Amino acid sequence: MVSEYFIGVDVGTGSVKAVAVSVDGTVLSNAQVHYHHTEGYGPFEHDPEHIYSAFVQVLRKLVKEIHGRPVTVSLSTAMHSLILVGKNNASLTPMITWADDRAHEIADRARKSSIGEMLYEGTGTPVHAMSPLFKIIWFRENAPDLFHAAQKFISIKEYIWFKLFGEYEVDFSIASASGLMNISRCRWDTNALELAEISSEKLSSLVGIYHARNKMHATASRDLEFDPDTRFLIGSSDGCMANLGSLATSSGTAALTIGTSGALRIASKNPIYNFDAMTFNYRLDEQTFICGGPTNNGGIVLKWYVEQLLGRSLENIKDYDDILTKVRTVTPGSNGLIFLPYLLGERAPHWNSHASGVFFGITIQHTQAHFTRAVIEGIGMALYDIAQAMNLREDGVNVIHVSGGFVHSKEWLQILADIFGCKLALMNTTDASALGAAYLAMKEAGVFSEKNLLKKRPVDEIIPDPGTHLIYQKHYEIFRELYNNLKGFMKN
Repeated sequence: MVSEYFIGVDVGTGSVKAVAVSVDGTVLSNAQVHYHHTEGYGPFEHDPEHIYSAFVQVLRKLVKEIHGRPVTVSLSTAMHSLILVGKNNASLTPMITWADDRAHEIADRARKSSIGEMLYEGTGTPVHAMSPLFKIIWFRENAPDLFHAAQKFISIKEYIWFKLFGEYEVDFSIASASGLMNISRCRWDTNALELAEISSEKLSSLVGIYHARNKMHATASRDLEFDPDTRFLIGSSDGCMANLGSLATSSGTAALTIGTSGALRIASKNPIYNFDAMTFNYRLDEQTFICGGPTNNGGIVLKWYVEQLLGRSLENIKDYDDILTKVRTVTPGSNGLIFLPYLLGERAPHWNSHASGVFFGITIQHTQAHFTRAVIEGIGMALYDIAQAMNLREDGVNVIHVSGGFVHSKEWLQILADIFGCKLALMNTTDASALGAAYLAMKEAGVFSEKNLLKKRPVDEIIPDPGTHLIYQKHYEIFRELYNNLKGFMKN
């Protein structure tokens, strides 16, 4: 039995992950429970009760394995989710995820209007359909009965928090990704509320990321099999927690996460605005912004390619390794084969819901291995596109801390390092967002030291090859020009 430990929980769009960390930063155990969208719901909707059930299962599993009560349980959740709640706190809708695109015409209209840049700079959230602000407007315009019946518009974080404590509260970090909070004042944004035609009473109370509660509802205590006095920290968002979990909160360091989607982020004392590329500016805490850009097209693109085009299943890491080791036989640049990976449209830096995938330059010389490498290079080029919009090199970034389920492959990591021309540091195999949530609890308890953890944690470094980087620079110019020339024909 461990005397003192902290739990970080990350509620994602496909699973709930949890990690237990000792007071000295040692990872004691981790757990994960997957879920899929419920039959009858769309592909970008989930039953929030199923997510809460996974949350309960993962915590029960972890605590039973360690045989002891945690000092604190800290929460991380995916950004941009929306649930409409009616009378008696009943859900009127499923949880709508960031990937839901039905509000894209509303967001496009706002972006092109006089208020677009004002909204972006005020809220830090890209003017895009992923934003809960535009999801709310979509309900007002397309499902007015639901819109008017809603007593609250909340995220999955607030849904779980209410189940635990019966209070509608949301941390500044999750709120800063809603398109509804002013990131400078940490208050609900007047312009956003007016555009949505809602009052702040329809939203939760804003609290800091170190806001904590115990005294759980009896039902939640029974569900979790926890002492009702177990302490919970409201925590932050998954993207911000990934920076903390990757130990990428100091200058000169960026964080790159590749899961189903992907994101590139840096920590900054001030927002970094770029309205054309609409890089985001979310709050990690009251002093720190996490600035960066998300891509829709991460590991899900490789999964699509392998399953749909190669006709193979991907059940475990070995399945991926069998596919990816073959790219060693192909020279950088895939012999002129270029892949635009925009299978799900694209967010940063293009914000084009109509963007689609393209294989370009196919000749009779190209083999299956060429196509596989081109897919990996295409995902890397899309991430490098975000780095260019963020001016990472000009900001003095010299190392990128990498995490996520799809970057265990040495081949993939080397390709990324060569594209970026920057050293990569593979920090761990544990989920960075869940680990960041645990670190946040440790910070609040006064036992966290990023410097000590960097010394302690084993880090695999991947060094770029300068010659290969030059090849990829030329490849990238064609990649960019190809998208710019074809985007007018992309009307998926």
